[in-house]
Parts: sequence; structure tokens; C-alpha cells
Amino acid sequence: MKVNIFESRQELATAAATNAAEIIRQAITDRGHAYIIAATGASQFEFLSALTQTPGIEWRDTTFFHLDEYVGLPETHAASFRRYLRERIVDQIQPGEFHFIEADASDPEAECRRVGKLIAENTIDVAFVGIGENGHLAFNDPPADFDTQSPYLVVNLDEACRQQQVGEGWFASIAEVPKQAISMSIQQIMKSTHILCIVPDQRKAKAVRDSLESQVSPMHPASILQRHERTSIYLDKESASLLTVRT
Repeated sequence: MKVNIFESRQELATAAATNAAEIIRQAITDRGHAYIIAATGASQFEFLSALTQTPGIEWRDTTFFHLDEYVGLPETHAASFRRYLRERIVDQIQPGEFHFIEADASDPEAECRRVGKLIAENTIDVAFVGIGENGHLAFNDPPADFDTQSPYLVVNLDEACRQQQVGEGWFASIAEVPKQAISMSIQQIMKSTHILCIVPDQRKAKAVRDSLESQVSPMHPASILQRHERTSIYLDKESASLLTVRT
């Protein structure tokens, strides 16, 4: 795991996008195709903007997988991650394929199996992830399931996670935030060849410290990234402000 700290969100985003572009180009050169996991949320805005504006990537030779989505939320809702990803990735670069989680399907468990089968057929070249204010990785809130081998699972969202969504402006009140989501599992994320973890903002500082400096624990779900040799953490000075050791 490599930790990179930058003065601003934009510097962080530019550096992460440069790394991501290199990985994607190399995968296309080596295998003819790149397989990518995409995250959402306010922390990814600048990064995705920088990446989709990066020249020299044959986006038609890429397949994206969706990291997580709220159970029961239609794509038309402002907080829908499908809507977010269509607007910020699909409409910008027109990738070869994008496998969305249809979490408003009538049977969420069946939807987990459907998208799980699709991702299990491929080796993921790079996963873009963040860290939640409660330390979650994807929507795996503490205590996270570190053991399941299922690529996707239905999870219960804790109050801190749901409150973060209100704080970021996706919902007007916590009562509006769904209580469940379909999330990529910890083990599936860890199967990615590379993981780029993009985490700006002061509000993430405690979660960053707990994830990077505490022992690996389901109570700090993102701490599992310590065990992935090709994880690059991208922080700004605010999100890194509580770290004991700064690089």
C-alpha cells in the first residue's frame, strides 16, 4: 500500500487520474481490454472529471462494473448511483460496456447473483474506491463481512453511513435514505489487480487514520486495504491531517 498526500483536491484528482489512465492503457495493451470498478460519491467528482478528460484511452475497449447501489431507489432519483455513473462516466466517454446494479429489481438477492456472475468471469485491472466517514469500503459498513466470497451482497446501512448521504446533499433527511444497499463484497474488491482509493476532505480524516494506522479489523472496513500490495491511497492535506506519519 502506498499513501500519497497532496495540497489540494484538484492535485489529488489529477495524480490519481494519471495513475488510473496508465493502468487502463497498459491493460488494453497487454490484453486488448481493461476491466474497471467505479465508485461514486462527492469524493470522486474531481477524479472522474480528470480521468474522463484524459486523452489517449481507447474507452471502447473498457468494461466497467458498478460498486454499490441503494436497494429500491429508481435511477431517476437524484441520489441514484446509476444516474451518477451515467452522467459522469457513460455520457462522457461511452465505454464498451457498463454493468449496472439494478437495485430496484424485484429480487435484490437475484440481482446480486446476476451481477456477481458477470464480474466473476473477469479479472479486474483497477478498482476506484473511497472511504466512508464511518470507514466503510463500498457499502460494507462496520462490522464488515471480510469472509464472504460472494461478489455482491445485500447489506444494511448504519446510521452514520446514512447520515453521510444527507450531509453530502443527496437526501433532504435521514428518513429518505434507504436502509439497505447492494454492495460489492470486500473479497471481490480485494481481487482487483490495482486499487486506487481517493479520499479528500477533513470529514474523512478520522476514518483515514483508523483505516491506515489501526490494525486490520471489520470495525474499520477500509483497513483491509493494508493487505493489498497494489493499493494507492490518494489524500489531500485535510483528509491526511490526523495521520501520525505523513509521507
